[in-house]
Amino acid sequence: MALIELIQEKPIGRVTVQQVLDRAAVGRSTFYLHFRDKNDLLLSQLEKFLETMSTTLSASKEQSPRVVPVAEMFAHIRSAHKVYRALAASDRLNDFFDLAQGYFARGIERRLREFGRLPKLRERELPARSSALAGSLLSLLRWWLDRGAKEPPRAMDELFHRMVWNGLR
Repeated sequence: MALIELIQEKPIGRVTVQQVLDRAAVGRSTFYLHFRDKNDLLLSQLEKFLETMSTTLSASKEQSPRVVPVAEMFAHIRSAHKVYRALAASDRLNDFFDLAQGYFARGIERRLREFGRLPKLRERELPARSSALAGSLLSLLRWWLDRGAKEPPRAMDELFHRMVWNGLR
């Protein structure tokens, strides 16, 4: 969390490991026991967020037809707009989207398998369709953010899931 706070205050290139250690009240040896450098820490933080977002519906056994908690994710990202801008300014936004593609493709595939009421798809099509849906989700997120995140997150959730279920028919 300390790194996320710091990159909202200044470019990541100007953030030092010592500043992260000071903010987190963690010793240097403890930091290096877990991370190679601040970039490794950043990727770790992004991965935790993506893991949570991509698995939360399955983990909570939500009974809705949603495959991703789009409303919750968009609302969180809207509230953390400084982090988004910091990632963009430091040329790390593509790292986030690259990571997100894999996490959401796996999460969507898992969620679709849980439904057990999919249209007749060839087994090998499900991973491809899940990857395409993850790409659509991320494209929708970029579109929404690039236009100022004006639409309510719930509306974006409904739009995405209409796209999902219309595309699977």
